[in-house]
Amino acid sequence: MADVAVISTNEAPRRKARGRRAALKDLSTNEISADKSAAASLEPSSGAKKGSNGVGLSVVLSPKKSRAVRKTKAVVAAPAGNSFADDLEELQARLNQLRLEKEKAEEMLKEKDEMLKQKEEEQEKLQKEFKKLQKVKEFKPNMSFPVLQSLKDKEQETKETKKKNKDLPEKKKPSPAYVLWCKDQWNEVKKGRPEAEFKEISNILGARWKCLSAEEKKPYEERYQRDKEAYLQVVGQEKRENEAMKLLEEEQMQKTAMELLEQYLQFKQETKKENKKKRKEKDPLRPKKPMPAFFLFSNERRAALHHENKSVLEIAKITGEEWKSMPAERRLPYEEKARKEKEEYTQRMELYTNRKAEEAVNQKKEEEEHQKVMKHEALQLLKKKEKTENIIKKAKETRKKQKDTKSSDPNKPKKPASSFLLFSKDARNSLQQERPGIDNSTLTALISVKWKDLNETERQVWNDKAAEAMSVYKKEVKEYMDKAAAAAEKKDSAV
Repeated sequence: MADVAVISTNEAPRRKARGRRAALKDLSTNEISADKSAAASLEPSSGAKKGSNGVGLSVVLSPKKSRAVRKTKAVVAAPAGNSFADDLEELQARLNQLRLEKEKAEEMLKEKDEMLKQKEEEQEKLQKEFKKLQKVKEFKPNMSFPVLQSLKDKEQETKETKKKNKDLPEKKKPSPAYVLWCKDQWNEVKKGRPEAEFKEISNILGARWKCLSAEEKKPYEERYQRDKEAYLQVVGQEKRENEAMKLLEEEQMQKTAMELLEQYLQFKQETKKENKKKRKEKDPLRPKKPMPAFFLFSNERRAALHHENKSVLEIAKITGEEWKSMPAERRLPYEEKARKEKEEYTQRMELYTNRKAEEAVNQKKEEEEHQKVMKHEALQLLKKKEKTENIIKKAKETRKKQKDTKSSDPNKPKKPASSFLLFSKDARNSLQQERPGIDNSTLTALISVKWKDLNETERQVWNDKAAEAMSVYKKEVKEYMDKAAAAAEKKDSAV
């Protein structure tokens, strides 16, 4: 219908070209609206611009442009279907690409979120560790360290001291008698043989030194001995000083090490005490605090609400709302009950505090008594120790006196040797002849082995010898005692 309207409008100018304006003016409003609807139908449904297809109101109204529209309609109508399908395919391809890109972007965002979470967790851990380190104190020892030399410094000092000792004549090693004699005789031999080398001169001097008598060598040996004594005195003093310094350094090091160890152990104990969270131990005898009126009401109401399968938060909310909306008359029994419980609690607390005060006083008394007992026991131990020390001193003094009396009398007979000692004396002489230069330890070991290997008959010989010596000793002791008694009687009679 739109095409028909367009053609009817365009046919009028062909018949009557001059009356075009008048025909346009005579057009009714209905015809203009029909023309507009026809123009709208000619526009593309895809919503493209007017200029792209060349169809508009001006085309419908103008008769010249309507001819061009007819020609283009035939050309555009054929490929319109193909171009629309291609556009759809392109749009679908772009949508797929956009979807893929969106999925990739979401994956990237997830990875970044995970990385950020990991970093946040690591930062939290580091902050916790840092806080712990801040709480921990640094170990700072309250002591002055002794000034100690390093090994390199000591080596340098020893080298310098050696150089100084070489320069000083007192600290030089003394040359022996032969070297002193060679120094005196060197120039004489060199004058006699000026072309002779060092080896020849030293050989000549060695041969002459061998030919010298003891009296000729004596002054050089005496000189060497004097130099040696002076050198040993100087060096000995230095050695003693060095040894003393070493001992002092070792003692200082031991003291500092012990002090450091004690301080470090104290520091460790203090840090442990600080780190441990002190929890007050609850006294089981202490009376419990009374509950307020709201808690008494909530305890009664909780049982009923539990049967309705409600959570703890819901129960708390319900009880709170009910308590707020509850009138004063209903609250009275709970408040009276809470007041009575509070009065009972105050009475119990007074009794508890009084009991605690009595216990503290009794504990103080017990501690004082315990300290007195400990002091008494310590004094008794000290007295016992002093007594034992006095007894030991007296015993030592008596032993010394007895030894003095025994050693003072040379006429008192001595105890004879045992059978083993007699055998060892005989075996020692024989073994020393068989093995000259043997050690004492190996000698005693061999004697003990030989004594063990002896038969009863062989041992009996040495036992008989020891018995004879013992019988002689007993007779001598008897005679000595008789003489001592007679001498004592004579002294008493004289007095």
